[in-house]
Amino acid sequence: QVQLVESGGGLVQAGGSLRLSCAASGSIYTINTMGWYRQAPGNQRELVATITSGDNTKYADSVKGRFTISGDTAKRTVYLQMNSAKPEDTAVYYCHAEVISSDYVLYDYWGQGTQVTVSS
Repeated sequence: QVQLVESGGGLVQAGGSLRLSCAASGSIYTINTMGWYRQAPGNQRELVATITSGDNTKYADSVKGRFTISGDTAKRTVYLQMNSAKPEDTAVYYCHAEVISSDYVLYDYWGQGTQVTVSS
């Protein structure tokens, strides 16, 4: 079993900054990709940003230039630096990891989610 624990959500004013953190633990052989997704009320969950074990990053167009994903899959941590926050960034943010477990099976894992609210 693998656990993803997120922290850092909260309330921020428009134009402000927030940093989310996620740490993975458990029966992990290696992690291929870690990332952040978000879901606003009435919307589907959407990709925000991902980072691979080779440090390749991918961003949603809506956050490019404002958000930065960083981390180390070997250290099982990922961060999301959110700058120039906008009210439309308000959502529950979920950490995701594509994990090869200690029994060499590929799994997708999700954190419990952390609320980010951007006030106008």
